Amino acid sequence: MKRVTRMLPALFALVVATACAAETAPIPQARPTAAPQGQAAVAPVAATTTPSPTPTTTAKIKLGIADITPMGEKTEKVGVGFPIIVTFDRDVKTKDRATVEALLQVESDKPNEGAWRWVSARKIIYRTKAYWKPYQKVLFTARLSELPGNTGGKNVSRRFAVGAQNISHVDTRKHVMKVYRNGKLAKKIPISAGRGGLVRNGVDVYLTTSGTHLTMGKKAVETMTSSWMGVTDPKDPRYYKEEIPWAVRISDSGEYVHQSAGYYQYLGRSNQSHGCVRATPEGSKWFYTIAQRGDVVKITGTKRKLQWNNGWSYWQLSYSQWKKGSALK
Repeated sequence: MKRVTRMLPALFALVVATACAAETAPIPQARPTAAPQGQAAVAPVAATTTPSPTPTTTAKIKLGIADITPMGEKTEKVGVGFPIIVTFDRDVKTKDRATVEALLQVESDKPNEGAWRWVSARKIIYRTKAYWKPYQKVLFTARLSELPGNTGGKNVSRRFAVGAQNISHVDTRKHVMKVYRNGKLAKKIPISAGRGGLVRNGVDVYLTTSGTHLTMGKKAVETMTSSWMGVTDPKDPRYYKEEIPWAVRISDSGEYVHQSAGYYQYLGRSNQSHGCVRATPEGSKWFYTIAQRGDVVKITGTKRKLQWNNGWSYWQLSYSQWKKGSALK
């Protein structure tokens, strides 16, 4: 397969004001528009990773795709943990989901097993059993023209470009972040994680969540405020509003890897944040520069467990657990 080598390095960042470890409902993510319906399918690639069983129902369904995440190969490169998130333009009834799912196909240059999981009536997510191999292309195709009764339905496809393998290990007890690129240690960054001490509904929201995160977006400067605590009065001693550089988001609950806003004496020594992973100016800028959506960030050392549906934290489920969300048998 001919490779496309020129890609835009920037990720599509979230644009809402947030705070570290904000214990709020997931924040809606800015999603790109799906590929135009009727886009011509490109030549097949090596490995088919989704089975296509015979549909089990002939019910008439009117269905299109409202959104596909991530963006296509000409816009961004993605990390080896990236999911394919498909949002339909209307609800899919439970009895029709197997028929719809059977028409969703994922092919990759380098063979990899994967499965779909329905997370709502309109949204389905694809995750692989093992991380994607780096430096390859992945093709998603929705054969909606074959859906019974879907009059005028068009096939939709999108090709993704997988970039370098970036896997980071954050040890909150040793206060260090080790970043591995393509299997080799590229950088050790002193960090300070969540200090704990603010319990809400039995959860210490000041603790960084331990588990396998995926990077979701980034901003060169992110506005972080105390509004997630209900503190909006500047006269309140708990109030803050800060412009934070080199912010890479890793959860829906407001966790980032970002430059520490001062307090450099704690980096590599103790945990003092509200839940984010604070890093040195040099280290956070470097991490921001290499970050791709779908990169893996594994955090250990805290008592607060990352929930599988907090952001793109789908690797928190075992593959056997993940497959239980499929409508196919």
